Amino acid sequence: MAEAHQAVGFEFTVIPEGADAQLSHQALTEIYLSAVNSWKKCIIRIKNSVIRGVYPASPFSWLFVVIAILATMYTRSDPSMGLIAKIQENLPVSQSLSTQCKVLLSAVIFSTMLWLLLIFTMRLCLKQLLSYHRWMFEPHGKMSTTTKVWVALVRIFSGRKPRLYSYQASLPNLPVPAVKDTVKRYLESVRPLMDDAQYEHVTKLAAEFESSLGNRLQWYLKLKALWVTNYVSDWWEEYVYLRGRNPIMVNSNYYVMDFLYVTPTPIQAARAGNTIYAMLLYRCKLNKEEIKPWLLRSAVPCCSYQFERMFNTCRIPGTLTDTIQHWKDSDFIVVYHKGRYFQLYVYQDGRLLCPREIEFQIQRILDDPSPASKGEARLGALTAGDRIPWAKARAKHFNSGINKKSLDCIEKAAFFVTLDDEEQSIVGDNLGESLDCYIKSLLHGKCYNRWFDKSFSVVFYKNGKSGLNGEHSWGDAPVLTHLWEYTLATECFQLGYNAEGHCKGEVDASLAEPQKLNWEISSECEEQISQSLEVAQALANDVDMHVVVFRDFGKAKVKKCRVNPDAFIQIALQLAYYRDQKRFSLTYESSMTRLFREGRTETVRSCTNESCAFIRALEGGETTDVCRRLFRTASEKHQRLCRMASTGAGIDRHLFCLYVVSKCLGVESPFLKELESEAWRLSSSHIPYQMIDLFDTVNHPEYLCYGGGFGPVSASLI
Repeated sequence: MAEAHQAVGFEFTVIPEGADAQLSHQALTEIYLSAVNSWKKCIIRIKNSVIRGVYPASPFSWLFVVIAILATMYTRSDPSMGLIAKIQENLPVSQSLSTQCKVLLSAVIFSTMLWLLLIFTMRLCLKQLLSYHRWMFEPHGKMSTTTKVWVALVRIFSGRKPRLYSYQASLPNLPVPAVKDTVKRYLESVRPLMDDAQYEHVTKLAAEFESSLGNRLQWYLKLKALWVTNYVSDWWEEYVYLRGRNPIMVNSNYYVMDFLYVTPTPIQAARAGNTIYAMLLYRCKLNKEEIKPWLLRSAVPCCSYQFERMFNTCRIPGTLTDTIQHWKDSDFIVVYHKGRYFQLYVYQDGRLLCPREIEFQIQRILDDPSPASKGEARLGALTAGDRIPWAKARAKHFNSGINKKSLDCIEKAAFFVTLDDEEQSIVGDNLGESLDCYIKSLLHGKCYNRWFDKSFSVVFYKNGKSGLNGEHSWGDAPVLTHLWEYTLATECFQLGYNAEGHCKGEVDASLAEPQKLNWEISSECEEQISQSLEVAQALANDVDMHVVVFRDFGKAKVKKCRVNPDAFIQIALQLAYYRDQKRFSLTYESSMTRLFREGRTETVRSCTNESCAFIRALEGGETTDVCRRLFRTASEKHQRLCRMASTGAGIDRHLFCLYVVSKCLGVESPFLKELESEAWRLSSSHIPYQMIDLFDTVNHPEYLCYGGGFGPVSASLI
């Protein structure tokens, strides 16, 4: 085959005298281009490290300081107050240099030390400034004088044109709340869910914990906080995500949707071509750190740590715990179609393939008539079932030979692509029913046509619709949504399609065909695949998902009523649950803690005394004025809880870490055990959209990505 010849650098001819090896000119060219590309990436990494290391100053500011010091010395002044002379006396090469050279070198050394001191001071000042969070608790549109001064200082110390990771060293560490404060907030959160006897019992357990074991566990947490940047994130990733032994499909992975009302092209390969190209453009910007960091209110930076593992990342199964493996780079993706896996290189001669070329390669895969090898078609079910069987199967059947080579290809790929042979239509009279089917397909598919361990999988349907399935352990959904919105905007408003619906551009006829991955699946391995598939299908069939399209009004109308949209939705959910179940429930809402370094999420307990008081009044037939007043109070309480969670004063992550410490010490706490038994029957988290300003929703209101969501957190709401 042509691609086999292009992949080999030597051509061997066996003759009686021995082997005659002839060097391939094309192979040498490929090696040279690969080396050039590798050195370019290395230089970019070094450049980014330097720029990031001296932020909020710039490398050019060093030259300015040196010139300023030399200019001052030229006027016969000593800005160093004798330090330059001391440096000059202790230079190790002072004997071999002239007096003028020694003075110059000493001035440069002093200038560099002064420059580094200024950088350290600016970074320390910025870190202290970013520890101020009172601005979050001020009424919207009513900024205090203190906050105005604070914003001005933050902008001064933030420097110019920050890169994606520029703020990382200046972000404050997540504070450890006081045990008594966390316990107090916890008791307040469970009061509407318990009768008097239950609440009195929990209060006694809490008081005992606070006065005894809690202080001991807290000491260990404070010790950890002194040594690490975030006392929660590593344990959260390890114990909540990676140590989970149940299927990650549905239970952990999430979905992100396509445009609701627009399909840019009905051609599956063309949609894949533009989308894959846009994602790889994003990766290039990510590697160069050209993506702007997230700034709240255009001034306050959020942690960008999670972006590092977006591409070239895979979750590796283990018997006790999984691990996250990240590779620095990958020049190929893996594509699944009709039970077969293909390796598709997206670079040739050091350049990224254009959208039309990627479309051409995808069409080759769609047209490939080769059948799936024995056991290959449902291989992906291993990633959808329980983790321990997958870990054992991986160690036994995929640790050598062809299987290891093919599995390495999937795991090291930039990301995973599924070319689905089904159509998903989300238009027409049965929009709700169509959305139900579409979302369930994104969430779990056929339980074997996604690789759930990859950081994310892109799904392209036969009629041009698309979507994402994201793995949760490496990062949170808003980070992946940022990539997806950039991709959709770039695909539609920058790349576009021609009149026939194909990608624009020309195709290089010398492109090697995508390589089909080979497998040797034993009967024993096939049996394990079948068992994992059975577990996954039972889980998928148990998911009852229904989407309601609500068009009556949106957040703009809620804001006109001077009500926070999130608080409005959360209280509405409490009301709906109460009317359905005739009781209140412990409710989970996710809030970000990315104002702190390596921050991820905190829980907002949406069911509050205030929201329950409003619902009881409404259901009890109280007057409109009374209900309106109680609603305002509940809304304000919810907003305060969200702000407290975002600023490190939440409840659940602190209690979680105290529980981990107790397990490490081998001590039992009745209070923490009570927490462990609580069930989150209602989860109200969602995946946001319109996070970037690349969409013109005024002139193109149909181009809206409707976010995404998660599977259920409980087997039943009852």
